Amino acid sequence: MTRHGLLLALILPTLPVCAETLSIPLGQQGEAGLTLPIRGESQRAVLERLGLPDQEHPAVGQPPIVRWDYREFSVYFESGRVIDSVRHHQPRTPRE
Repeated sequence: MTRHGLLLALILPTLPVCAETLSIPLGQQGEAGLTLPIRGESQRAVLERLGLPDQEHPAVGQPPIVRWDYREFSVYFESGRVIDSVRHHQPRTPRE
């Protein structure tokens, strides 16, 4: 064993090992009864069910991805079909 290896072998066991688990309650964001559009749903079906979005973003990239923003979530489309729906972060007041 080299000097550096021996030194490392003596020092490592003395270092404290600790970890903390951080939980972020993403599933608790937004309205509980809100049903987001599902993957594969057409733009027309989303429009009929939810109405006009608050904001429509132009297509970006290749293949073109379109985003519709509603008050509590955004819907991403590719070729006229939903590829993802994402709830917007709803900040909560800190507990005292």
